Amino acid sequence: MDVKRKLILYISMSLDGYIADCNDDLHFLSVVEQDGEDYGYSEFINSVDTVIIGRKTFDKVKSMGFEYPHTDKEVYIISRSKQSMEGSFQYYNGNLSDLVTRLKTKSGKNIYCDGGAEIANYLLSNYLVDEMIISIIPVLLGDGIRLFKERNDTANLTLLSSKQFPKGLVQLHYSS
Repeated sequence: MDVKRKLILYISMSLDGYIADCNDDLHFLSVVEQDGEDYGYSEFINSVDTVIIGRKTFDKVKSMGFEYPHTDKEVYIISRSKQSMEGSFQYYNGNLSDLVTRLKTKSGKNIYCDGGAEIANYLLSNYLVDEMIISIIPVLLGDGIRLFKERNDTANLTLLSSKQFPKGLVQLHYSS
């Protein structure tokens, strides 16, 4: 029996709902850094073989001096403009719903939405997200890039688990 691949949004945000401050800075994430604690990220990342990421988020990671970590996965960088491949990473400027629908029919592990907010909101508004794992960082940013846009629909989310950690991070896992 084939198990359907899930699209999972795995992301961190401030207590007031921002994934970055108004300067696109992610410094607030360091508040919960702790040696030996990855908040379940290693286990999660081993459950996926495909990554969808927005071009701005991808560029932000690269601008921070990091190599994008998922070289062992099929990576789609979502962009409005046509661009050539970057190593094994594919730029995609087609219909995102079509891409996700096609990926979900292929055999394999789950699909990871690595952000950003535009991509996450598009996928949510088109009911393509199967699960969300949201880590809430205990800081108030007051401004920045908001994870969730205002929505008029009623989300049918089921809480699968919640975990609290000593540094104040709370992780919520929902299915939709």
